[in-house]
Amino acid sequence: MQQNPDQRIQFEICRQYDGVGMTSPRKRQKLITQLQAQGALKTTKVADVMNMIPRHLFVDPAFSHRSYEDCALPIGHEQTISHPSTVAIMTEWLLSDANNPVRKVLEIGTGSGYQTAILSALCDKVYTVERIPDLSRQAQEKLQQLQAGNVEFFTADGHWGLPGYAPFDAIISAASPETLPYELVEQLKIGGRLVMPIGSHPQHLYGFIRHQDRLEQVALGDVSFVPMRKGVAQ
Repeated sequence: MQQNPDQRIQFEICRQYDGVGMTSPRKRQKLITQLQAQGALKTTKVADVMNMIPRHLFVDPAFSHRSYEDCALPIGHEQTISHPSTVAIMTEWLLSDANNPVRKVLEIGTGSGYQTAILSALCDKVYTVERIPDLSRQAQEKLQQLQAGNVEFFTADGHWGLPGYAPFDAIISAASPETLPYELVEQLKIGGRLVMPIGSHPQHLYGFIRHQDRLEQVALGDVSFVPMRKGVAQ
């Protein structure tokens, strides 16, 4: 599925939302340099996009001064915006197979919309699912501000994905189920990639690659995410 490239988030739009002081481009660049030194960011492509997206736009104003620290921050409804290092690791792994470009991606757990924005800048088409209607609406407003025209929002139970829009080149989840939902695996194309945390205490981040006759699993480290809950929040 080819999309018009101007539907993706563009640098010229993002720069209109650059802040000052603790939300300045200088602070954002410092974070990117830190992530590169840690090894969380390995490619220029992902680093440039994370350096473009104004993370402070997706953070509660009370915490905006911490937007460019490598930490998770509350966004309401007992949800958080993920550590930038975790976002970097998940995004890098998802896009790491040059032979299988990620044009069409499914995101489970829209949350603040920050990861959605990064995917919008890197992929042709993003489908994002959130079970909390208020968070979905807020994220949609932020993405509209950034003029992301290649994102479709859904309020639904992420366990089931979006079978009507499958297959996907890649799936990324910001919520942790107890076990791998095979409904999501079945929505991957052959050669497609899924990255998600699994478990409760402790949680581990895994990457999965769907082959014709098997599912390859890659351990990507320990993480801390909100649990993947069933149903749509009222």
